[in-house]
Amino acid sequence: MAPSTTVPSASAIEVPETLLKKRKQNEKAREERVAAASAARKASKAKRKVIFKRAESYVKEYLSKEKEEIRLKRTARTAGDFYVPAQPKVYFVVRIRGINEIAPKPRKILQLLRLLQINNGVFVKATRATQQMLRLVEPYITYGEPNLKTVRELIYKRGYGKVDKQRIPLANNSVIENALGKFDILCVEDLVHEIITAGPNFKQASNFLWPFKLSNPTGGWRTRKFKHYVQGGDFGDRENNINKLIRQMN
Repeated sequence: MAPSTTVPSASAIEVPETLLKKRKQNEKAREERVAAASAARKASKAKRKVIFKRAESYVKEYLSKEKEEIRLKRTARTAGDFYVPAQPKVYFVVRIRGINEIAPKPRKILQLLRLLQINNGVFVKATRATQQMLRLVEPYITYGEPNLKTVRELIYKRGYGKVDKQRIPLANNSVIENALGKFDILCVEDLVHEIITAGPNFKQASNFLWPFKLSNPTGGWRTRKFKHYVQGGDFGDRENNINKLIRQMN
């Protein structure tokens, strides 16, 4: 009669210590991932609340400013005076001519303004220094004061950010937050507000925005671009009429 053999039960089989360690590590890693995902969801929810509240406050600010301007116009009209609007805080500058026969100084200024191609556009703060620069390159550009609608449409429709010298679309707020979060600019509406109000971090916000690539205006330019705007041409300061041009080029 053959000798009987005993098969050890599953509970009696010893699991190697290395395998036990690996299981513990995997379990710990899984718990950490779950905890991190939960924390990220909470942080994202809190951030959305902050962004929503900011957007609400910006809308109130814009409406209040608009109502105040209407009130001042009515007061001036009632008193028989002329209403003189405040000096512009921001210009939108568009390059309209190439570099043929351009002197070194205007060429350098166009480079500083980042206007390297025809139909490129940038936001600049309206200071005495920038106004002097714009006058020196006036035959090659047109500019004026953009309104809120124009700034918002440009950033939402044509906005790209400069990240590691790359042109990145503003597909979501994280692109903006990663680049400008240290300046408390977290979303597109923060970016719009910083530009339109010429805020304390305007320079960083403007430099983050890649120069806008616009199309030729609908119907083409009015002349061969060799006359000033006030003479029926295209170059120079258009004041508020820049908004109409941008809509034709956007």
